[in-house]
Amino acid sequence: MAKPGLDSHEMGAVIVAKGLRDAGMEVVYTGLFQSPGQIVSAAIQEDVDVIGTSIYSGAHLILMRKISELIKERVSGDKKFLLIVGGPIPPADIPKLKGMGVDEVFSSRSKIEDMVKFIEEHT
Repeated sequence: MAKPGLDSHEMGAVIVAKGLRDAGMEVVYTGLFQSPGQIVSAAIQEDVDVIGTSIYSGAHLILMRKISELIKERVSGDKKFLLIVGGPIPPADIPKLKGMGVDEVFSSRSKIEDMVKFIEEHT
């Protein structure tokens, strides 16, 4: 779980991280103000299955495009990360995010159970 960019709205990320942990998932939370490069590097180093981001700043298109590009540049072979993003994302941006490699978009009102189900079904 990561907070990319200059977004300091951390509560949603912490709630999701705790909810996923409570569902039995191992969660690595990288904290606030992470660059796309730091996020992808941490994912590679920790050998995660999912990169989850929480973006409240409105920079979701820019940040997720860069994260997706870095994954394509730095990850080779059979390794694939499930890439998800959550936050107050306008519905019109969801197809754009999915077109750039985001696997799922969760709104600020999504249920933890739905996130868990999606991750379990796709990893």
